[in-house]
Amino acid sequence: MKVVVAPNSFKGSLSATQAARAIGRGVLQALPDAQIVEIPVADGGDGTVEALVTAHHGTFQRANVEGPLGDAVHASYGLIDGGKTAVIELASASGFELISEARRDPRNTSTFGFGQLLEAARSAGAKKVIAGIGGSATNDAGAGMAQALGYRLLDETGRDLPRGGAALLRLHHIDGGAVDPSWRAIEVLVACDVTNPLLGPQGASHVYGPQKGADDLTVEQLDRALANFATVVERDLGKQVADVPGAGAAGGAGAGLIAFLDAKLVRGASLVVQTAGLDEALKGADLVITGEGRIDGQTAFGKAPGEVARRAQAAGVPLLFLAGTKGPGWDSLDALGIREVAALDAEMGSGRGPDRQNLAGLMQNADQALTRAAAKAVAEHRW
Repeated sequence: MKVVVAPNSFKGSLSATQAARAIGRGVLQALPDAQIVEIPVADGGDGTVEALVTAHHGTFQRANVEGPLGDAVHASYGLIDGGKTAVIELASASGFELISEARRDPRNTSTFGFGQLLEAARSAGAKKVIAGIGGSATNDAGAGMAQALGYRLLDETGRDLPRGGAALLRLHHIDGGAVDPSWRAIEVLVACDVTNPLLGPQGASHVYGPQKGADDLTVEQLDRALANFATVVERDLGKQVADVPGAGAAGGAGAGLIAFLDAKLVRGASLVVQTAGLDEALKGADLVITGEGRIDGQTAFGKAPGEVARRAQAAGVPLLFLAGTKGPGWDSLDALGIREVAALDAEMGSGRGPDRQNLAGLMQNADQALTRAAAKAVAEHRW
């Protein structure tokens, strides 16, 4: 029996790779002769690099870069496909979690470190880049990234702009003469599950700025700065980025990636699950097991387990979903083929959801609980 194990991370407890191993152990307890194929997945945010490097038996690379406010950060990225494809998470260099709440200020935070990671991947010989851009601390439209790549962002006097989103109010000219020409041949795919445009009430500054420390006046300032950025980009680079769905992702980094690297924005879960090799693994499979910390009505919208379920259903392979807890709407997912759901919190009391103490115990012992749940669910059903 061939069993494909393709979970997302169980946030706060297990990475996708750790979850896959725990589930695999449980399957083998119930079916000692089963063939286990582990395909950890992600949706383009945290865990994307680990999931794809694990699935492809790639390598992790480290680079010393600047954090969102210029602090030294030891970031990592992945190389897969024999080094031809780099997998990078913006958050590892320019992420929200890298600076304390008191220091968060999207007027000054920069994606420069993310650009340094991109440059490291190019220097390592990558011909394709898959970038996850969730979790940013920035609102600079990828301007810092561009500066790290060699672009000069100049004010009206010809001086280079300082880092940060507010400086884009003074952007007057973009000079790309120092950018390495090899970037023209590198394909850049961006995992992006939001559709926010760059500007306006649904844009980067208004929707995400307050989460990054912006008050009302700062939000308006940053929105004007991004509008000026879009105008200069259209004039100097010939790219219209203001209204592109997803351009507002990661403080406008979606727009910057389009403008400076001719990137394509792609649904994150679909991109990562496909790149992980799930479709090939489904051939000849008898069962697929996916899961995440919480299954609810949003599982179908942009989350990796929902994408796994869609592809398993299309391939005609039965699917088992393992979840830490069940949230509202979990029982509305029949359209994805999700009919068998085993919740780990059922082990921790009444099955109506864990109290705070039980939830803490569940998270602390998630590895063993996931193994037990997988063994029990597989043993109780004739797949």
